[in-house]
Amino acid sequence: MNKIDMRVDFAGISMKNPIVVASGTYGFGREFGEFYDISQLGGISCKGLTFTPREGNPPPRVAETPMGILNSVGLQNPGVDEFIAKELPELRKHDLCVIANISGNTPEEYALMSEKLSRAGVDMIEVNVSCPNVKCGGLQYGVVPELAAEVTAAAKRSATVPVMVKLSPNVTDITAIAKAVEAAGADAVSLINTVRGMRIDVKTRRPVLKMNTGGLSGPAVLPIAVRMVWEVSNAVKIPVMGMGGVSTGEDAAQLMLAGATAVAVGTANLVDPFAALRVRDELAEIAAAQQLTAVRELTGGVLPW
Repeated sequence: MNKIDMRVDFAGISMKNPIVVASGTYGFGREFGEFYDISQLGGISCKGLTFTPREGNPPPRVAETPMGILNSVGLQNPGVDEFIAKELPELRKHDLCVIANISGNTPEEYALMSEKLSRAGVDMIEVNVSCPNVKCGGLQYGVVPELAAEVTAAAKRSATVPVMVKLSPNVTDITAIAKAVEAAGADAVSLINTVRGMRIDVKTRRPVLKMNTGGLSGPAVLPIAVRMVWEVSNAVKIPVMGMGGVSTGEDAAQLMLAGATAVAVGTANLVDPFAALRVRDELAEIAAAQQLTAVRELTGGVLPW
């Protein structure tokens, strides 16, 4: 097999390979570090952080589906200050890109967290816009271009590291949101977040999740992710991190061909702790089989009919 150059440049950050683990599926890396050295990854997008600690939603809050899972965990996390004090020092012992995923109720919270995390030494901030804006009656930031742009601008004003915005697929036109956050200064976008779904227990006639609905992730959403990554990559000039249903190297290759520079592995980590490394190696094999010298040559390589 040809030796493939796996390095990629993502929004000015050099990563040894394009494989990142998605927020909410890998914690802060401690547990997976018992299986292998997480420095083998290109990066880690940490468990989503909020300004203050959150206990999350009541159980049941995770349920299997035939091709993935539904979750309504509700952003359970220790809060940004606890992360900086206890988790970040451990992560900084590893040679990988550390991405802090943040969620807020107001632009001011996003700004404060961006400032704290930049000063603490993360490599990138991932702004989760799938959160309710308390000033607009709970309307999600990510479904209205103007609101997504407002949050992006607030984070950018306070951050001294690249800011990536994580886009929700639960919109009519994801390119409108992508263009809005690009115009507001985003250095990159990541997509897709989970797709809103629901299951009902026929015997009890109750929803399987306490909160009724949840986010669908896993192999079922891969075709949606490929389509949206392709649309967004053709609509903006900033780099794209593709995610959603990735469990094989071929899945990752599809997202890169659609336009992604980097790829995040999410739900697959919950099934196989070595999933991200396997995806990395399978991706290298695909690149070698196609006589490429570098994996980045896949990006945007989809051919028209």
